[in-house]
Amino acid sequence: MDQQKNECGCNNLPVWKILGAILTLWLVVFISVLTWNEVKKHDYIGRESQQTYTITIDGEGKVTATPDIAEISLGLQTENVKVASAQKENTDKMNQIIAELKSMGIEAKDIKTASYTIYPNYDYPSGRQVLKNYVVSQNVTVKIRSLDKIGDVVQKAATLGANQIGGLSFTIDEPEKIKQQARELALIAAKQKAESLAKLAGVRLGKLVSFTESAYGGSIPNVRDYALKVESGMGGAAPAPAVEAGSQDVVINVMVTYEVL
Repeated sequence: MDQQKNECGCNNLPVWKILGAILTLWLVVFISVLTWNEVKKHDYIGRESQQTYTITIDGEGKVTATPDIAEISLGLQTENVKVASAQKENTDKMNQIIAELKSMGIEAKDIKTASYTIYPNYDYPSGRQVLKNYVVSQNVTVKIRSLDKIGDVVQKAATLGANQIGGLSFTIDEPEKIKQQARELALIAAKQKAESLAKLAGVRLGKLVSFTESAYGGSIPNVRDYALKVESGMGGAAPAPAVEAGSQDVVINVMVTYEVL
């Protein structure tokens, strides 16, 4: 047993050497930790604390797109001293208009009843209320996916008796694709501005810490002038109006915040 202890040499080491080795190892670990902390503090030299500093900047992205869907309101108002007669006339004519729209390639899902009303119409001779007739009004909203059919739809509806035409508007069928393109452009613009400002300030950009956006864009043309002609009885024989969809600017504004190192 004594021979084995002598071979490993464990009993030959003085206690002070063992304590010295432990102390040396502790000092190495302690100095390594201090060095790492100083490296982490390097980016905060001259600052009162190690709080995170940020920079907030805006950016705009714009994409010009051509609308591919039109929506229009078509309606008919009928009057008769008998409410049943007013209803029948209104229903017959509106059914005929809807059937004609379907024959032009407009699907049933794109024709939606927007309103249907019946109300009495009074005269007031000598201050007395006298029933004049009943008014029945029905309006449908039509979605037109082939923009070259807009003029024909308006003309045909007026020819078949529609006397309330208006509210023409244009939209993009899949606006999110256009918005995503504008969003990417806005983010690029914001980052470029942030990098330029950071360079002037002598700092570096860190990670993106927040992002917000707002969107707008698109005009809404209308056919109010034409609708007035129809209502005054001049639209039935009128030629199909030329309607242009034009273009719409889809704009995304972003506000981003970057960490500053």
